[in-house]
Amino acid sequence: MASIRFFTEDVKFKLPHPRKTSRWIKEAIVKERKTLGNLNFIFCSDNYLREINIQYLNHTTFTDIVTFDTSEVKGSIDGDIFISIDRVEENALNFQAEPDHELHRVIIHGVLHLVGYSDKSPGKKLVMRKKEDTYLSLR
Repeated sequence: MASIRFFTEDVKFKLPHPRKTSRWIKEAIVKERKTLGNLNFIFCSDNYLREINIQYLNHTTFTDIVTFDTSEVKGSIDGDIFISIDRVEENALNFQAEPDHELHRVIIHGVLHLVGYSDKSPGKKLVMRKKEDTYLSLR
């Protein structure tokens, strides 16, 4: 059965409006012509996410998000999305954005990676940013 679940690891954090956020994520997945499978969001600290980054991706830097695609069926969105609450809060300050807005930007960024978008080149990053903005406007 398809589901979106929210968890925390080593941080005191509660996602505001999880049902509303789940509906929004589902809407984005449908608009991208994909099917929701099982999607887990794990909110954690900078250090926790850095350890995942080192262990699984061999990157030693801090990041706001790491996305793992666990899909076994083409067109199905299944995965684990780890989000550093520390990094989201810092980025919100740096970008002069509301923390809630920045959090949702990172959430949809992870979903877009699972849908198939990349941000590994300037052109692809621009496309992804436009998609993020489109879906953020639907919140």
